[in-house]
Amino acid sequence: FRRVLFRSGEPVRGIGEVQHQRRMQREGDATIYSEPGRVIVRDADGLRLRHDEGERFRDLGGDVRVEQRAGERVEIFTRPDGVRIVTITDEDGRLLRRIRRAPDGREVVLIDNGPARPGDYWRRERIVVAPPVYDGPRELYEADADRLDARGVYDLLEAPPVSPLGRRYTLDEVRDNRELRSYMRSVDVNTLTFDSGSWSVDPAQYDKLAVVADAINRAVERNPREVFMVEGHTDAVGDDLDNLSLSDRRAQAVATILTRSFQVPPENLVTQGYGERFLKVPTDGPSRENRRVTIRRITPLIEQGN
Repeated sequence: FRRVLFRSGEPVRGIGEVQHQRRMQREGDATIYSEPGRVIVRDADGLRLRHDEGERFRDLGGDVRVEQRAGERVEIFTRPDGVRIVTITDEDGRLLRRIRRAPDGREVVLIDNGPARPGDYWRRERIVVAPPVYDGPRELYEADADRLDARGVYDLLEAPPVSPLGRRYTLDEVRDNRELRSYMRSVDVNTLTFDSGSWSVDPAQYDKLAVVADAINRAVERNPREVFMVEGHTDAVGDDLDNLSLSDRRAQAVATILTRSFQVPPENLVTQGYGERFLKVPTDGPSRENRRVTIRRITPLIEQGN
């Protein structure tokens, strides 16, 4: 059931269409919602979401080839320069590896998320991480993109972790642990305006992402192994399930704009929505500050060292 509905079909254009196609089932103490390109689970730990890892690459168009192997789905996206991006997921859609393969056959593993865990699809990535110690200026830790120039965004994103890290973590652990992500500085873009219930961005607003795109491109030029996370957040107005779906789709939409309009390599980006879970301003009402996309470099957290 989950696998059939997990893959994206015809594109949906608003939360109303998502609601219409959303399906619910119970598994023990959990409620599972399947919708186009997304699966959301609600249980005692709250809500969590997993999305179709190949959807963003397919949305970019071009040459995409899909191979089915024993227990794995392999999607190969060929960039215009001939570089191939290989995304490998397990049968339930969990990202296992992302690889950049040059035309001469050389490979770089950007993401190695660990082996598949049959029957353990929704296991919480429970790790204990001490909160980072940071006593510097707040604006040099969590900054608003409209208050920095491209150099300022670059310097902030390229800064090392604010406290020493004990080990390398998986992407799942990073996605699922706010304390771990908080070891890396972040830049908020809260000046983009989305229509209510939509993840579309008017092209007139694309320039609001220019300084972030420039910083990411400079970082990737310096180190092609860099990985940046695009996080989606909403305010607390409306249904929490819809807000989670919206935030994830908005994060993906922003990542797609960074690639289409600013040539940020798509393989150097990952996305994740968090809905209303991490409010920047504690309010139940409408809040532009809470309706934001957050960018952070996560390379030091997941570095492969190959």
